[in-house]
Amino acid sequence: MADVKRKPKPHYHGHRDRLRERFAKGGPDALADYELLELYLFNSVRQGDVKPTAKALIAKFGSFAEAVSAPIERLIEVKGVGPKMALDLQIIKAAATKLGQESILGRPVLSSWTALLDYCRTAMQFEGIEQFRVLFLDRKNRLIADEVLGRGTIDRAPVYPREIIKRALELESTALILAHNHPSGDPTPSQSDIDITKEIVQACKAIRVSVHDHLIIGRENIASFKTLGLM
Repeated sequence: MADVKRKPKPHYHGHRDRLRERFAKGGPDALADYELLELYLFNSVRQGDVKPTAKALIAKFGSFAEAVSAPIERLIEVKGVGPKMALDLQIIKAAATKLGQESILGRPVLSSWTALLDYCRTAMQFEGIEQFRVLFLDRKNRLIADEVLGRGTIDRAPVYPREIIKRALELESTALILAHNHPSGDPTPSQSDIDITKEIVQACKAIRVSVHDHLIIGRENIASFKTLGLM
């Protein structure tokens, strides 16, 4: 009786175990961006080779962080990425944002400034449209709420001082930190940024609410109105 030929093992046989072992021993720094992404994609695709998909995502978006921050409609443009995988990728961004928020919620943010900047960067750094976020603080400068009060286009997010005042009164907030992103990547304040900040500061003075700072989140850096002497 002739021997039955065994089907050759795929080239990626054992690759998942090896990648997991490298991560277990060396952590995320032991892996390239595409490998870290690939490791996560094992959860979306139970069998098969996801390395080409991971590499394609990095090639399109530039980095791990930019890939997981991309909107679903852009993610599914990548070969091998369907709606489920795109949603799975967005869960990473949501989890990272939640972790950052937990690190500052209920704590005096002025003494946890680095954690605050890290959180704002995680939440807004790679957003494709402008969003205007307001961090509401209590009398001890502890974060009590973090809300996006304006979403707009690639270069403008409409925000209305009266809406900020309304929420500050509802939350009994005594101080604010303003933050918005520049999808262009350049955090330099525009004249409209300066003008709306002045309006908000003046409106807040009327109800004895302090505005500690206005942060503009770019791709690499964060601009602080306080540091720049603009408020």
